[in-house]
Amino acid sequence: MTVDERHGAAHAGGFALGTFSGPGATSRFPGLVAGDRVLDLSAPGGLAGRAPVAGTRELLADWEAALPALAERAADPAGEWRELAGLRVHAPVEPRQVVQAGMNYRTHVIDLVVAHAAADDPRDPAEIRAEAAARIDARPPGDPVLFLGNPTAIAGPFDDLVLPGYSDEHDWELELAAVIGRPAFRVGPDEALSHVAGYTIVNDVTTRDLVFRDDAPGMDWFRSKNAPGFLPTGPFLVPAAAVGDPMDLRVLLTLNGTPMQDESTKDMVVDVAGLVAAASRTVRLLPGDLVLTGSPAGNGKSRGRMLRPGDVMEGSITGLGRQVVRCVAEPAGWTGEPA
Repeated sequence: MTVDERHGAAHAGGFALGTFSGPGATSRFPGLVAGDRVLDLSAPGGLAGRAPVAGTRELLADWEAALPALAERAADPAGEWRELAGLRVHAPVEPRQVVQAGMNYRTHVIDLVVAHAAADDPRDPAEIRAEAAARIDARPPGDPVLFLGNPTAIAGPFDDLVLPGYSDEHDWELELAAVIGRPAFRVGPDEALSHVAGYTIVNDVTTRDLVFRDDAPGMDWFRSKNAPGFLPTGPFLVPAAAVGDPMDLRVLLTLNGTPMQDESTKDMVVDVAGLVAAASRTVRLLPGDLVLTGSPAGNGKSRGRMLRPGDVMEGSITGLGRQVVRCVAEPAGWTGEPA
């Protein structure tokens, strides 16, 4: 799907990075986005003083030097700028690692506990909510629930989402994602954000009836979250300085035009800095890696409404643009390739 006015993909001012392809083209190129124009950074002379850039991850690996050069170039109208509306938008970055945070929005967790309560549970919903809230508040501060996602599940922000035929319980979870610039290993919360180059949007699609298993304890996030296309990402990578406080952003997802998720990032249990710091205690975060920050209340499980073929999800986060994803049924003989 190409970007045009119907899809409203433009970010809010300043400049951003993305990954694009032209009409009918199979190759992709990293692009500098300024308003409704895109500059191909893989072309000779695309960024003054730098050799052609193979991908956005290359810029992130040298972010401190790249950032001012990108800002200067975004303000210069000279060069081979292309119209954004004529390009296909792909996920802005190819991460080597995707770190995800489970159960990191207070209201979301409480709603899910109520939704998953057994039919014969003697407690009334208010009692279940109160107990769930008490458990959240008793969690050690700065100790989030983290797990790894599969980078091959990443899709573009306007790609169709194939709903696997093995379940009818596919659900949405729109999330703010921090994009790593400077490598981070065992950094503290006070310095964690200095390792974040920017932010993007990710919809962490989840198959609800595969989260829990009858034959084993715990949650099975591998099979419930990693199907092809289950991480629509983008449209753009917006520099952290342009985003401002990541703990004061509006996360909004609509389904067929009806608001489902509409919450502030203030409802996070562990903030963005704490999530990056916690992830870095175990793994060395690398340029281009994504740290997903959890999803706010309003998912389909709590509303009794799962995704169906023909549904259109539109997700936006303050200053990061928006993504539009249409759901389609799994075609016969599907090989897992993008729809």
